[in-house]
Amino acid sequence: MHPLSPIYCIVFHRQRRIAAGPLAEAARSAHEQLGDAVTEIQVFDAETSKPIDIDWRGGPEDAIERLRPIMEESATPVRGRPRLGVVAREVTLLPRHWEWLAEQRGGASVTLRRLIDQARHNDSGGAIRRAQESAHRFMTAMAGDSPGFEEALRALFAGDAARFAQFTAGWPEDIREHSRVLAMPALSRRD
Repeated sequence: MHPLSPIYCIVFHRQRRIAAGPLAEAARSAHEQLGDAVTEIQVFDAETSKPIDIDWRGGPEDAIERLRPIMEESATPVRGRPRLGVVAREVTLLPRHWEWLAEQRGGASVTLRRLIDQARHNDSGGAIRRAQESAHRFMTAMAGDSPGFEEALRALFAGDAARFAQFTAGWPEDIREHSRVLAMPALSRRD
């Protein structure tokens, strides 16, 4: 069995950030701080801001045990060849493309994977989109009723840092600061 990879999360109780870190540790910390009121928390994946539901029945250790399938999904093998999750599909290329691929070190598949990884690494537009989506998810969940919410969203998707700061200024401190951290890659872009 592989060790569990940590899923990093942010934990909020009402408008206050109370924990952050690996999911199991943050859940324990939240329970220690709030006791039975822990059912009122909101837990977000730190990268995507997708909510993580925790079933607190039976106490913190039972809750963490029920989170094990989520944590196992992100587990990584410690020895041997990593499972790549390779999926075979058809690719249609011109003969000159196939010839060029055949000449590359590692062959066509290795070269295509390397080219795709390079393109993904250089894809600042993808990073901007992911930042916008993450900030949007978090802001909707935590600040959807706050003054300036819609204007802040417009500023986020326009890449307008000044307006984003203006419209989030009146939000509760922890929500405002986390929204700004999530939005930063989208707001610091250069067109």
